[in-house]
Amino acid sequence: MSNIKSQQPKSQSITILGAGAWGNALAAIALANNHNVRIWSRRGSLTLANAVENADIILSAVSMSGVSQVARQIQSLPISSQVIFVTATKGLDPETTRTPAQIWQEMFPSHPVVVLSGPNLSKEIQQQLPAATVVASYSPTAAESIQQVFSSPRFRVYTNLDPLGVELGGTLKNVIAIAAGVCDGLELGTNAKAALVTRGLAEMVRIGVFWGAKPETFYGLSGLGDLLATCNSPLSRNYQVGYQLAQGKTLTEILTHLPGTAEGVNTCRVLLQRAHQYHISMPIAEQVQRILEGEITPTDALTELMLRDAKPEQ
Repeated sequence: MSNIKSQQPKSQSITILGAGAWGNALAAIALANNHNVRIWSRRGSLTLANAVENADIILSAVSMSGVSQVARQIQSLPISSQVIFVTATKGLDPETTRTPAQIWQEMFPSHPVVVLSGPNLSKEIQQQLPAATVVASYSPTAAESIQQVFSSPRFRVYTNLDPLGVELGGTLKNVIAIAAGVCDGLELGTNAKAALVTRGLAEMVRIGVFWGAKPETFYGLSGLGDLLATCNSPLSRNYQVGYQLAQGKTLTEILTHLPGTAEGVNTCRVLLQRAHQYHISMPIAEQVQRILEGEITPTDALTELMLRDAKPEQ
């Protein structure tokens, strides 16, 4: 699927970068709303230059590892001064700890950048099950424009003016989703999982606010909403990583057979790099990273979390 066109003359021209499940799901929504959609991937026949030609909106759904490279390539191409960039990638750059939106904004400072994030499991959206998401930007006009593009009876879209918080919510919850998978893999029960998810949200808020995000954003769809979805669904790749680690599989074995990218694996290391730099406590993320590195077993990680010094909740 490389070049899809609708018949509506007033439709927007949308280029979607990335032909994975998420990119294709968003393409299907935009197409159903009578927009012109082109999908580009490294393995496709459509060149990047042709893909972005005359685009009104360029939406990036590539994995975190490809964001900087693709953005640099587009920098050298002629695009309209009115293009809105949308990022639907959840991750952190390993070298700079920047978010995808920060990378796009740095490379295209005169263009609005919109973050799209929420409890959006691709397979459910492809099945046309109802879902909601958030589009966030420092430009209210740009956010509202993207809201109109993707809103449908099956996909409710909210706007937000805290793109950093929206983006960090979707990114950081992947680390907690790995821990949730471990919890279920060890059959620790509902009480343990509720405690894990709640304290995981506290870690997300703690470092997110330090990062510059608004605390209330983490209690919305892109934070708590996405956290609940990925911590409770076997459709989540990050959850699957944790679950299978608890079953005794190695990380290499899991990632070899996992369809798509579990961004939480790389995010955890980058997140802790920033947390250590600024002395921010992230005990759950710390144990997740130790499990991923094979330094500790899931059972021992649980024990260390439970035996931490007593402290107030707030």
